[in-house]
Amino acid sequence: MAPVAAPLALLDVCMVTTTVATEDESRRLAQAVLHARLAACVQVEPITSHFRWQGALQEDREMRLACKTTGAAVPALIGLLRAQHPYALPQLVVQVLQASVEYAQWVHCEVVVPASEVQT
Repeated sequence: MAPVAAPLALLDVCMVTTTVATEDESRRLAQAVLHARLAACVQVEPITSHFRWQGALQEDREMRLACKTTGAAVPALIGLLRAQHPYALPQLVVQVLQASVEYAQWVHCEVVVPASEVQT
């Protein structure tokens, strides 16, 4: 009889994604997010976006930023991205993900929730 594997323990982390037009903009935003400690990690990748804008179909090369953070830090992270984003209407999408305990604990250790966002 084969040994039964222990159930995989998972914890929640959040991923906030946005897109920008250039590598320089993606680097600037990623550094701002990390400097503020609102995410533990920001992954940047090139993508092609297809969308309708002002009545016309568009196709643009963009850079997608995926910010790994905690639920408590999401409001402050969204606020920073809105304030520093070059787009008039930025994509700001939040997803709750399940991560390994070790990775989730690392995210929680690296992210600092601003005092103004802490609920008492």
